[in-house]
Amino acid sequence: MSLKENINMVKEELNSEEKFFEKAVMTEKFVKKYKNVMIASVVAVVLVVGANIAYDANESSKVTAANVALTKLQKDAADTQSLDELKVLSPELYDVWTFSQAVANKDLQALKTLQNSKALIINDLAKYELAQDAKSLSSYASQKDAIFKDLALVRSAVILFSENKIDEAHNTLSKISVESSLYKLANTLMHYGIK
Repeated sequence: MSLKENINMVKEELNSEEKFFEKAVMTEKFVKKYKNVMIASVVAVVLVVGANIAYDANESSKVTAANVALTKLQKDAADTQSLDELKVLSPELYDVWTFSQAVANKDLQALKTLQNSKALIINDLAKYELAQDAKSLSSYASQKDAIFKDLALVRSAVILFSENKIDEAHNTLSKISVESSLYKLANTLMHYGIK
Protein backbone atom coordinates (compact mmCIF):
# COMPACT_ATOMS: atom_id res chain seq x y z
CA MET A 1 0.00 0.00 0.00
CA SER A 2 1.10 3.38 -0.76
CA LEU A 3 1.20 6.33 1.51
CA LYS A 4 -1.55 8.03 -0.44
CA GLU A 5 -3.87 5.05 0.04
CA ASN A 6 -3.10 4.98 3.75
CA ILE A 7 -3.91 8.67 4.07
CA ASN A 8 -7.23 8.19 2.23
CA MET A 9 -8.11 5.25 4.44
CA VAL A 10 -7.34 7.29 7.59
CA LYS A 11 -9.44 10.16 6.23
CA GLU A 12 -12.39 7.84 5.63
CA GLU A 13 -12.02 6.38 9.07
CA LEU A 14 -11.91 9.84 10.63
CA ASN A 15 -14.99 10.87 8.61
CA SER A 16 -16.92 7.84 9.82
CA GLU A 17 -15.87 8.47 13.45
CA GLU A 18 -16.80 12.12 13.04
CA LYS A 19 -20.24 11.11 11.78
CA PHE A 20 -20.63 8.67 14.66
CA PHE A 21 -19.81 11.36 17.22
CA GLU A 22 -22.08 13.79 15.43
CA LYS A 23 -24.97 11.29 15.72
CA ALA A 24 -24.10 10.64 19.37
CA VAL A 25 -24.23 14.37 20.13
CA MET A 26 -27.58 14.71 18.32
CA THR A 27 -28.97 11.73 20.25
CA GLU A 28 -27.72 13.19 23.51
CA LYS A 29 -29.40 16.52 22.75
CA PHE A 30 -32.65 14.72 21.88
CA VAL A 31 -32.55 12.69 25.09
CA LYS A 32 -31.83 15.78 27.20
CA LYS A 33 -34.61 17.72 25.48
CA TYR A 34 -37.27 14.99 25.81
CA LYS A 35 -36.02 13.19 28.92
CA ASN A 36 -39.01 14.19 31.05
CA VAL A 37 -41.50 13.22 28.37
CA MET A 38 -39.89 9.79 27.91
CA ILE A 39 -39.81 9.16 31.66
CA ALA A 40 -43.43 10.26 31.99
CA SER A 41 -44.42 7.95 29.12
CA VAL A 42 -42.72 4.94 30.69
CA VAL A 43 -44.28 5.71 34.08
CA ALA A 44 -47.71 6.12 32.45
CA VAL A 45 -47.41 2.77 30.66
CA VAL A 46 -46.36 1.05 33.90
CA LEU A 47 -49.26 2.65 35.78
CA VAL A 48 -51.81 1.66 33.12
CA VAL A 49 -50.55 -1.92 33.05
CA GLY A 50 -50.55 -2.08 36.86
CA ALA A 51 -54.05 -0.61 37.08
CA ASN A 52 -55.31 -3.08 34.47
CA ILE A 53 -53.83 -6.02 36.37
CA ALA A 54 -55.35 -4.76 39.64
CA TYR A 55 -58.77 -4.26 37.99
CA ASP A 56 -58.71 -7.76 36.48
CA ALA A 57 -57.76 -9.27 39.84
CA ASN A 58 -60.57 -7.36 41.56
CA GLU A 59 -63.15 -8.43 38.98
CA SER A 60 -61.99 -12.03 39.21
CA SER A 61 -62.35 -12.02 42.99
CA LYS A 62 -65.84 -10.48 42.68
CA VAL A 63 -66.91 -13.20 40.25
CA THR A 64 -65.55 -15.91 42.53
CA ALA A 65 -67.29 -14.43 45.59
CA ALA A 66 -70.58 -14.08 43.64
CA ASN A 67 -70.36 -17.72 42.57
CA VAL A 68 -69.75 -18.80 46.17
CA ALA A 69 -72.80 -16.79 47.29
CA LEU A 70 -74.91 -18.35 44.53
CA THR A 71 -73.78 -21.83 45.52
CA LYS A 72 -74.81 -21.12 49.12
CA LEU A 73 -78.20 -19.90 47.88
CA GLN A 74 -78.70 -23.05 45.85
CA LYS A 75 -78.17 -25.08 49.00
CA ASP A 76 -80.30 -22.80 51.19
CA ALA A 77 -82.60 -20.36 49.38
CA ALA A 78 -83.49 -18.66 52.69
CA ASP A 79 -79.87 -17.54 53.33
CA THR A 80 -80.39 -13.78 53.41
CA GLN A 81 -76.72 -13.02 54.04
CA SER A 82 -75.70 -14.78 50.82
CA LEU A 83 -78.55 -13.07 48.98
CA ASP A 84 -77.40 -9.63 50.14
CA GLU A 85 -73.81 -10.51 49.24
CA LEU A 86 -74.90 -11.60 45.75
CA LYS A 87 -76.87 -8.38 45.30
CA VAL A 88 -73.78 -6.29 46.06
CA LEU A 89 -71.29 -8.38 44.08
CA SER A 90 -73.35 -9.08 40.96
CA PRO A 91 -76.70 -7.30 40.57
CA GLU A 92 -77.40 -9.10 37.28
CA LEU A 93 -76.85 -12.53 38.81
CA TYR A 94 -78.99 -11.45 41.76
CA ASP A 95 -81.81 -10.62 39.32
CA VAL A 96 -81.44 -14.02 37.64
CA TRP A 97 -81.67 -15.74 41.03
CA THR A 98 -84.64 -13.62 42.07
CA PHE A 99 -86.38 -14.40 38.77
CA SER A 100 -85.87 -18.14 39.17
CA GLN A 101 -87.24 -18.03 42.70
CA ALA A 102 -90.18 -15.81 41.69
CA VAL A 103 -91.17 -18.22 38.90
CA ALA A 104 -90.78 -21.26 41.15
CA ASN A 105 -92.85 -19.66 43.92
CA LYS A 106 -95.28 -17.84 41.58
CA ASP A 107 -94.34 -14.56 43.28
CA LEU A 108 -96.00 -11.90 41.11
CA GLN A 109 -94.69 -9.04 43.26
CA ALA A 110 -91.07 -10.09 42.69
CA LEU A 111 -91.75 -10.45 38.97
CA LYS A 112 -93.15 -6.90 38.88
CA THR A 113 -89.93 -5.55 40.39
CA LEU A 114 -87.88 -7.45 37.80
CA GLN A 115 -89.62 -5.74 34.88
CA ASN A 116 -87.00 -2.97 35.15
CA SER A 117 -84.01 -5.26 35.57
CA LYS A 118 -80.72 -4.43 33.87
CA ALA A 119 -79.87 -8.13 33.53
CA LEU A 120 -79.92 -9.49 30.01
CA ILE A 121 -83.45 -10.70 29.09
CA ILE A 122 -84.69 -10.88 32.71
CA ASN A 123 -86.95 -7.85 32.28
CA ASP A 124 -88.48 -9.43 29.16
CA LEU A 125 -88.96 -12.80 30.86
CA ALA A 126 -90.61 -11.11 33.84
CA LYS A 127 -93.04 -9.28 31.53
CA TYR A 128 -93.88 -12.56 29.81
CA GLU A 129 -94.46 -14.37 33.09
CA LEU A 130 -96.73 -11.56 34.32
CA ALA A 131 -98.89 -11.70 31.19
CA GLN A 132 -101.72 -14.02 32.18
CA ASP A 133 -104.73 -13.02 30.07
CA ALA A 134 -105.25 -12.66 26.31
CA LYS A 135 -104.99 -8.86 26.38
CA SER A 136 -101.74 -8.72 28.35
CA LEU A 137 -100.22 -11.53 26.24
CA SER A 138 -101.11 -9.65 23.03
CA SER A 139 -99.68 -6.48 24.55
CA TYR A 140 -96.46 -8.34 25.38
CA ALA A 141 -96.29 -9.82 21.87
CA SER A 142 -96.65 -6.35 20.32
CA GLN A 143 -93.38 -5.19 21.90
CA LYS A 144 -90.56 -4.81 19.41
CA ASP A 145 -87.97 -7.10 21.03
CA ALA A 146 -90.24 -9.58 22.81
CA ILE A 147 -88.39 -12.88 23.12
CA PHE A 148 -91.47 -15.07 23.44
CA LYS A 149 -93.60 -13.10 20.99
CA ASP A 150 -94.96 -16.11 19.07
CA LEU A 151 -95.48 -18.18 22.21
CA ALA A 152 -97.43 -15.29 23.76
CA LEU A 153 -99.59 -15.13 20.63
CA VAL A 154 -100.30 -18.87 20.84
CA ARG A 155 -101.17 -18.62 24.54
CA SER A 156 -103.40 -15.63 23.83
CA ALA A 157 -105.19 -17.52 21.05
CA VAL A 158 -105.76 -20.55 23.29
CA ILE A 159 -107.33 -18.29 25.92
CA LEU A 160 -109.49 -16.64 23.27
CA PHE A 161 -110.60 -20.06 21.98
CA SER A 162 -111.58 -21.05 25.53
CA GLU A 163 -113.61 -17.82 25.78
CA ASN A 164 -115.27 -18.75 22.45
CA LYS A 165 -113.77 -15.70 20.68
CA ILE A 166 -112.87 -17.65 17.56
CA ASP A 167 -112.37 -14.73 15.17
CA GLU A 168 -110.06 -12.90 17.58
CA ALA A 169 -108.10 -16.10 18.13
CA HIS A 170 -107.69 -16.60 14.38
CA ASN A 171 -106.60 -13.01 14.00
CA THR A 172 -104.05 -13.46 16.79
CA LEU A 173 -102.67 -16.68 15.28
CA SER A 174 -102.34 -15.03 11.87
CA LYS A 175 -99.70 -12.68 13.36
CA ILE A 176 -97.25 -15.58 13.73
CA SER A 177 -94.70 -15.48 10.93
CA VAL A 178 -94.04 -18.35 8.54
CA GLU A 179 -90.42 -18.55 9.75
CA SER A 180 -91.51 -19.19 13.33
CA SER A 181 -91.09 -22.63 14.85
CA LEU A 182 -94.66 -22.24 16.16
CA TYR A 183 -96.17 -21.64 12.71
CA LYS A 184 -97.32 -25.26 12.28
CA LEU A 185 -98.87 -25.22 15.75
CA ALA A 186 -100.67 -21.97 14.90
CA ASN A 187 -102.06 -23.53 11.70
CA THR A 188 -103.21 -26.59 13.63
CA LEU A 189 -104.95 -24.42 16.21
CA MET A 190 -106.60 -22.40 13.46
CA HIS A 191 -107.86 -25.64 11.88
CA TYR A 192 -109.23 -27.07 15.12
CA GLY A 193 -110.57 -23.75 16.29
CA ILE A 194 -113.11 -23.49 13.43
CA LYS A 195 -116.65 -22.50 14.45
